[in-house]
Amino acid sequence: MTLLTDLEAVLPPERVTSDPDVTASYAHDEAEWAAYGTPVAVVRPRETAEVRAVVLACLEHATPLVTRGAGTGLSGGANAVDGCVVLSTERMTEVREIDPVERLAVVQPGVVNDHLRAAAAERGLWYPPDPASSPWSTIGGNVATNAGGLCCVKYGVTGDYVLGLEVVNGLGEVVRLGRRTAKGVAGYDLTSLMVGSEGTLGVVTEVTVRLRPARAQERTVAGYFDSVVDAGRAVEAVGAAGIVPSALELVDRHCLEAVDAWKGMGLAVDANVVLLGRCDAPGAAGEAEAEAMLAAFTGAGATWAAASTDQEEADALFAARRLAYPALERLGPVLTEDVCVPTAAVPEMLGRIERVAAHHDVLIANVAHAGDGNLHPLIVTPAGDAAARVRAEAAFEQIIDDALALGGTVTGEHGVGLLKRQGLARELSPQVMAMQRAVKAALDPHGILNPGKVL
Repeated sequence: MTLLTDLEAVLPPERVTSDPDVTASYAHDEAEWAAYGTPVAVVRPRETAEVRAVVLACLEHATPLVTRGAGTGLSGGANAVDGCVVLSTERMTEVREIDPVERLAVVQPGVVNDHLRAAAAERGLWYPPDPASSPWSTIGGNVATNAGGLCCVKYGVTGDYVLGLEVVNGLGEVVRLGRRTAKGVAGYDLTSLMVGSEGTLGVVTEVTVRLRPARAQERTVAGYFDSVVDAGRAVEAVGAAGIVPSALELVDRHCLEAVDAWKGMGLAVDANVVLLGRCDAPGAAGEAEAEAMLAAFTGAGATWAAASTDQEEADALFAARRLAYPALERLGPVLTEDVCVPTAAVPEMLGRIERVAAHHDVLIANVAHAGDGNLHPLIVTPAGDAAARVRAEAAFEQIIDDALALGGTVTGEHGVGLLKRQGLARELSPQVMAMQRAVKAALDPHGILNPGKVL
């Protein structure tokens, strides 16, 4: 029997397709220039038992299996390889439980991040991880890359909220990892091992996450700066003042102009860089935090800074931050970086990015979760310009080297996928790389799970 025959025998007919026009649309994520192959089929299961059946069929036919969420990834982690089966979790969208006493939620991996946040809010609870793609990205995809977001400077990343997982491993076994209790140290922390593993160690079929109580209304502080380096100094000053903002985002003029041209939001500002800070401490403490952040901005050289009294205006600026990547895509291919450096190194790293742009003659627009040093330089190239692509790829690698030289890491939240594999080998020692390969071999002994990614 063929693989397709086996898949069609164990799954309902509407779950499996080999239509080339359909499979082509599942062949890659949003990573620019990351290689991808042609899938032999796409499967869209609804339940764990169906996922297990797919894994077993792929084992039987020695066929690679690539798991995909919403396809919003930016590192090529969900890209197909030739002859693989792509397993899309898009139909696994059930919010199975929200427990207001234990403050946790149990969801299938295809639940969109913002949908979980909305469901939690109905019970007076909050799910903090909020990547810029939160209106589209899924919890399973967030788990796969240990996604962060705007709030992570204060509240942490996806892995800080994952209590437990249901996973189909590389042998086709359904296993439960983690716990529902507040504490637990029973054996190795295999839950954390799965978080950020990009589908290379198992297929996540259910996620249990911790929730927090709903928080106080945020106060927004905006600052305009002449350069990214000045803005970086303001970020350093915020940290030095002991302020822990609920968000601290950097957006440069290139991004704001691209969003404005696309959405007509009236965002024209008299600055090359905007810093957007938020504080969510309640009452007088929040007011004091906002005042201290304002002083840090001003002291670092802001040409204008103020605490916003217009919530609609403040929300528009944060919306522009989320829209920066798709807006820039309208200008041409965008190669997206995701380095993270110590907060004190943010000014130097931003300066190095400017020098990389000049040296390689490329346009680099900057957005950043600046408060925790997670920078996203966006390298924009003209469509069809092969020489510009070569320069952009050289700039991409130089930015990685500069981040490592400053004590940083090659990826803060987008994952290694395909684009960061060379950088990973520069960051980790050969001994640590060998340890990671040993883990992969133990949990995926037949090598079918998302081969060629990460390591």
